[in-house]
Amino acid sequence: MVISVEQQATSYPLPAYNFRVSRAGQTMRFAKVSGLQREHKVLTYRDGLSFLDGELIARYHLDQYVSVTLEQGVVQGDSSLHVWLDDSETRPMEVQLCNSKGVPVLAWRMARTIPIKITAPSFDAKSNEVAIDVMEIKAAGISIVSLT
Repeated sequence: MVISVEQQATSYPLPAYNFRVSRAGQTMRFAKVSGLQREHKVLTYRDGLSFLDGELIARYHLDQYVSVTLEQGVVQGDSSLHVWLDDSETRPMEVQLCNSKGVPVLAWRMARTIPIKITAPSFDAKSNEVAIDVMEIKAAGISIVSLT
C-alpha cells in the first residue's frame, strides 16, 4: 500500500537534526541542544481510608530553572557566545523543530534564560575533530507550543 506524503508527515516522527534556536529575536546557530525538559511535581496524599480507596496523587507545576546545554562549533571571528556569557540579563529563548521543508512545527519556549558557563573544546594534536564550545544555560518558564 502506497502512503501519500501528507500521510507520512502525520504518521512518522520528525527528525531531530532540523531545528532553529533564537534568543531575544536573534537566530543563533547550534549543532546540539540538550536538557530541555518540563516536568510536573507530584504529591502523594494518604488518609485513614487509603487502604480501601488507594492513595491520591496530585500533580503541580513548579516553575524552576533547569540546565540546558548548547553546543556550537568554533568559528574564527565569532564571539557571540562569549558576549552572551557576559550579558547578565535574563532573556527569552526558543528552540523550533522544523519539518523536511524547514517550516517550524513545534517550539520549546523558555521565558527566562541566563548563561552560566562555557566549556572550551578539548585540544588534542592527535585528532582532527571540530572544535566545539559547550555553553550551559539555566532556563525557566518552559512551554511547548505546536506551530501548525
